Amino acid sequence: MLRITGGKVYDPKNGVHGEVRDVCVSDGRIVADVGPGRTIDATGMVIFPGGVDVHTHVAGAALNFARGLIPEQHRRATPVVYGPVRRAGMGGTTPTTFATGYLYAGMGWTTVNEAAVPLLSAKHTHEELRDTPIVDKTCCVLMANNEILLDLLEAGEIERATHVVAWQVWAAKAYGVKAVNPGGVEAWKWGKDAKKLSDPIPGYNKVTPATIISGLARIVDELGLPHPIHLHCNSLGVPGNAGTTLETMKILEGNRAHMAHLQYHAYGGDGWDTISSESVQIAEYFNAHPNLTADAGAVLFGNTVTVTADGPWQHLLYQLTGQKWANLDVENETGCGVVPYAYKPNSPANAVQWAVGLELLLLINDPWRIFLTTDHPNGAAFWRYPEIIQLLMNADFRREQMKALPAKVLKRIILPELNREYTLSEIAIITSAGPARALGLPQKGHLGVGADADVAIYNETRDAARMFAYPRYVIKGGEVVIEEGEMRKTVEGREFVVRPGYDEKIEEYIRPLFQQYYTMSFDNYPVEEERVHGMQVVDRRTQK
Repeated sequence: MLRITGGKVYDPKNGVHGEVRDVCVSDGRIVADVGPGRTIDATGMVIFPGGVDVHTHVAGAALNFARGLIPEQHRRATPVVYGPVRRAGMGGTTPTTFATGYLYAGMGWTTVNEAAVPLLSAKHTHEELRDTPIVDKTCCVLMANNEILLDLLEAGEIERATHVVAWQVWAAKAYGVKAVNPGGVEAWKWGKDAKKLSDPIPGYNKVTPATIISGLARIVDELGLPHPIHLHCNSLGVPGNAGTTLETMKILEGNRAHMAHLQYHAYGGDGWDTISSESVQIAEYFNAHPNLTADAGAVLFGNTVTVTADGPWQHLLYQLTGQKWANLDVENETGCGVVPYAYKPNSPANAVQWAVGLELLLLINDPWRIFLTTDHPNGAAFWRYPEIIQLLMNADFRREQMKALPAKVLKRIILPELNREYTLSEIAIITSAGPARALGLPQKGHLGVGADADVAIYNETRDAARMFAYPRYVIKGGEVVIEEGEMRKTVEGREFVVRPGYDEKIEEYIRPLFQQYYTMSFDNYPVEEERVHGMQVVDRRTQK
């Protein structure tokens, strides 16, 4: 039993905004009161629910692919040294599994969503998630370029497509459905892309990006998945893509959707020499449509590596930069591309990207629908989140940082005009309460009775970057893992998976397709339950 006393509690879900009150913990949960036991005196500190990362890339073959491509970054990375409660690992741009858990917990974050898992390699991903300590996990299975699904959409067999999606979610032991450049990754296997949402993709007569987006969104809602379709829009990263993003949002009217790394989809201009911010029109539409949530995908200056299933975009990035490039097609399901990258403040394109991420966070007026991410590692490593928090909370600091941008860029962005400063309650929403709600995890993101006892305690200071980088205490599932800023204990995290309802006879349809098209046998394809450590099943079988 544990009592935390004397601190200012920020628990926006329960309407608590900086009140001094006790937080009580028993058996891994928040309770109304406890008897004698340990007490933490949090006087002069603030108490947050543990952070929830709605969109990150921390496990699976793509991350290993990236690690193998950037040995020069590894040499500069800070190692995680073996200790009494820690295993050795590597930090840096793409931390290893042990280090990932330590670094997230070391900032007060206790739940992460691995946002892109090919079903073909899901077993490997779950093994790495099991190897990532402390944090709880969810993951999204990639579906928007799955050829079995696309063939069914082409044939108009929506009912069967719904059963296939449900079967694939459970086979992957996933929590949600991810759509990356719908149709575009399939087109890349023909050396093409899918930039126009109304044009059929190569190999099909009827299937367009628009039909994939609308079809998957409806299927996810019909299945009653806790998290809506998790969508990486077409035309990521290119000047003028705001029009595609707005068109996509209109297609989604009537369905829930989470817009991933929205910063990368909010550009104007007709070329790299004219790229500009279109955050205002994106935010205006978003603000008026409560069916949408989003994460920022904010950019910070410095070295990183880009990792995405969006193969055509990665090839374009390779052509633009001349950097190393790796590409992989995942049989009938998706793709993968890796390109090392450095964001530079003197680059007009990078300066616009840096500004747009902040602009969206400041212009979207409901913090319950826009969340703090960097699309780790694409915009920056997740352990740099405290830098973004400082930029959001301090307008003077933002203005000081803007002095490093090229003068011509200041005419293409609106960040200099924005004076909004986030409050601590709003930071608690965009880092914890909001993403927990968007993921459909009612036991996360708050400190009310019955919540998981995931708690972060920070020294209260005006230096927001330092404050949120070095919590004084972190409690995970009722266990004190960080104490006086030092790791004292590691615990095993859990994985949350969804079991949708479907007709089990759908396997009779899917099995012959494996015999004909896949290199892996059907029986070896699904992830066995025993491979998912601490599996917590969210049962949605009554929905179908």
